[in-house]
Amino acid sequence: MLPISHTASPDQPANPKPKTPEVLDRKNLFNSLKPYLSFHHRRLWFFLSVVLLQLLLILLSAPSIPLSLSTAGTPNPSPTIQNLTASSTAATTIITTINKNSTTSGDCPFGEVYIYNLPPLFNTEIVKNCHDLNPWSSRCDALSNLGFGKTATGISTVVPENISTAWFWTDQFSTELIYHNRMRNYRCRTLEPESATAFYIPLYTGLAIEKYLFTSNSTAQERDQHCKMMLDWVSKQPYFKKSHGWNHFISMGRISWDFRRSKEEDWGSSCIYMPKMRNITRLLIERNPWDYFDVGIPYPTGFHPSSAADVINWQEFVRTRRRNTLFCFAGATRGIIKNDFRGILLSQCYSESDSCRVVDCAGTKCANGTSEILSTFLDSDFCLQPRGDSFTRRSIFDCMVAGSIPIFFWNRTAYVQYELFLPAEPDSYSVFIDRNEVENGTSIKSVLEKISKEKVKKMREKVIEIIPKIVYAKPDKGLEGLKDAFDVAVEGVLRRNKLQEGGYKWK
Repeated sequence: MLPISHTASPDQPANPKPKTPEVLDRKNLFNSLKPYLSFHHRRLWFFLSVVLLQLLLILLSAPSIPLSLSTAGTPNPSPTIQNLTASSTAATTIITTINKNSTTSGDCPFGEVYIYNLPPLFNTEIVKNCHDLNPWSSRCDALSNLGFGKTATGISTVVPENISTAWFWTDQFSTELIYHNRMRNYRCRTLEPESATAFYIPLYTGLAIEKYLFTSNSTAQERDQHCKMMLDWVSKQPYFKKSHGWNHFISMGRISWDFRRSKEEDWGSSCIYMPKMRNITRLLIERNPWDYFDVGIPYPTGFHPSSAADVINWQEFVRTRRRNTLFCFAGATRGIIKNDFRGILLSQCYSESDSCRVVDCAGTKCANGTSEILSTFLDSDFCLQPRGDSFTRRSIFDCMVAGSIPIFFWNRTAYVQYELFLPAEPDSYSVFIDRNEVENGTSIKSVLEKISKEKVKKMREKVIEIIPKIVYAKPDKGLEGLKDAFDVAVEGVLRRNKLQEGGYKWK
C-alpha cells in the first residue's frame, strides 16, 4: 500500500508570503521582555501552561500512532511472532498486514445493520433437524460448531502445531450459519431499526432446500416454501415497504443457480426469481455475473484463525514453505460429461509426474477437505483450477490459503466472481490459460516453466497478502486489527447501499 499523502487541496489558496518584520534592537527587546522571563511571574506560568495543554491535545488527537509505540488493537505476540519479528522483513510484513486492514472499534462509516428476528422455522429449526437435511447421511457434524464443523484431526502432521487448532473440517455450504453468528456480534450491528442503513435477513435458504434438491419426488412447492414464507413475512415490515427491499441483504449458502429455477420441473428453487426478492442483495459462493444484486463471497475453507497472530504465523509458514512440485491437481473426472476437461488435465498431470502431483478425489474422498489436499497445495507452486460442477469450486480458496498460485481456464471461475476479495489485476496472483488451447495440445508445464522465479515469488506474495480476506475467523467478533471475508463482504454491502441510495433499484 502506498503511503497516504496529506497534500493540500488544489482549491486551497497558497500560503501568503509573510511580511518582512521590522528590525528590532536586540538589546532593547531583551530588556523589555526581561521582567516577564522570571519564573516568579504569573504570565510566564500561564504561557507555559497553554503551550503544554496544546501539546497534550495534539498528542491525543493524532490520527495514528506508530505500531511500535502502541499495543492497542494488536494481539499479544506468540513465541512464533517474537521469532518472526527478529527478522526485519517479517516484522515489516506483520506491521503492514495489520495496519492495512486495521479497524477502529465503533467506526461504521457506511452505517449499521439491523437483523430481523425471523421465526425459528427459518433458521434454528432447520439446523435442529440436521439429521433429516440430506437423503444420504446426517449433516449434524458438518453444521456443528456454528458452521465450522468438527476440529480437523491429523492436521498437525501437515501444519505447525501452534496453528493446528485453527483448522476444521468445514462444509462448503455452511456460510448461512457462519454469517448469521458473526452478524449477531458485528461491531456495526444496531438494535434500533430506525437507525439502520441495511437490514439482514437470517434465512437458511440453502439448507432449507437441500433436502428437496436430492429427493427425486420433491415438488417445486416444497423447494420454494421457505423462501416464499420469508418474503411474505419480511415484505410486511415497514422498512422493507419503505425501500422496496433495496437496503436488505441475505446470505444464501449455495450457488446462485440453485435458486434460479424457471420451470416447475427444473432443478432448484425459484427464490431469486420471486418478485419480492428482486432488490435484495444476495451473498453467494457463486454469483450470476449479470445480476447486480448477486455478490460473490469466498467458499469457506478449513482455516479459521482465532487471532491475528494465527494469520501472521500461517502467512509466514506458507511463505517459507519449500515447494518441490511445479503444479498439482486435486479433483476427479466427471464421467457423465463428454470430453471432460478435467480428464485432459489429469492426463497431462500423469504424463508429467515429475512436475505434477495428483490427488484423486473420485467419490467423496475429498469432501470438506483432507490433510492430503492441504499437503499437496503446500508442496506446489501452482494449482490447477478448472470449473467444478458449476463455474466455481471451493478448491480455489483451499489452494490460495496454502500459498499456491491458482491457474484458471475460465474467466467466470474467479475474475468476475469475487471482485471484493481478489486483486483487480488477475496476473498479479494467478495464471490464465485458455481451455481451448489446452484442448488443442498446449502443455501446461511448458507455460509455467516460462514464468521466471522472481515473477513466481511476487505472485505468491500477492496470494499470501490475500489470505486474511478469504478466510472466516473463528471469534464471534472477528479478528482484532484484521478484516476477514465476513468483514469485507458486509462492508461491501453497506458501501453498495450508500452508492445505491436514490439509484438503481426495482419498484
